[in-house]
Amino acid sequence: MARSYQTRLSPPYLKQVRLRDDVELDRSLYPFDLPLLRDPEFTLRFDRAITVMVGENGVGKSTLLEGIAAMAGFDQAGGGPGYRPLDHSTAAERNGDTLRDVLRASWLPKIGQGWFFRAESFFSVSRYLDLAAREAGGSGPDFLSHSHGEGFLRFFAERCTRPGIFLFDEPESALSPRRQFEFVRLLRDIAAAGKAQVIVATHSPILMATPGATLLSVTRGGIDPVALEDTDHYRLYREFVLDPHGTI
Repeated sequence: MARSYQTRLSPPYLKQVRLRDDVELDRSLYPFDLPLLRDPEFTLRFDRAITVMVGENGVGKSTLLEGIAAMAGFDQAGGGPGYRPLDHSTAAERNGDTLRDVLRASWLPKIGQGWFFRAESFFSVSRYLDLAAREAGGSGPDFLSHSHGEGFLRFFAERCTRPGIFLFDEPESALSPRRQFEFVRLLRDIAAAGKAQVIVATHSPILMATPGATLLSVTRGGIDPVALEDTDHYRLYREFVLDPHGTI
């Protein structure tokens, strides 16, 4: 397990991610064939405690988040530093580890704690935590006794008060719309506490509206700041709400 690390500096702790200039990339192989990585000057900067990335399927936002998670010391399946909840020995894809080898991160300071959340593996990670706690003689947090969304919110309400970097890959898939608003409140509280950095990849306009967050549009052309109202997701949802039957 990563040891606790205290700092008086304010987030963001991860300042920048860019491609290394001392490695050769095979652009015919995934993930190096992603359009946003074709630019040798690719650079992703973080200027606030909370960053929300939005983009269509296939543009690479989740893969990029996996690479950041790997650089922060997290397992690709999710969890915190030192957790290895799943066996990857037969995995066909190791995109996070692959990207970690070609990306360079700038930290101030390097934070050795936090969490990487992936909705599809939350059950496995939660079961791993319960088992580890029982093996250590405890009763276990028993996050799985709640619904998926309730367990998720309880889990991060407890952990995100600590210093660290927290990465969320499409957390809305575990949350109802009402629960998404609760998650936005959690993100707002994290920002107000000034101890943690959060990076979210999402398709949810609710999460995109998180107060004080930097909203980035990930497209085949690169990564650029965007206003909520200018995202395709917001426009499509607005069209649907105004005329649901006509839109369908």
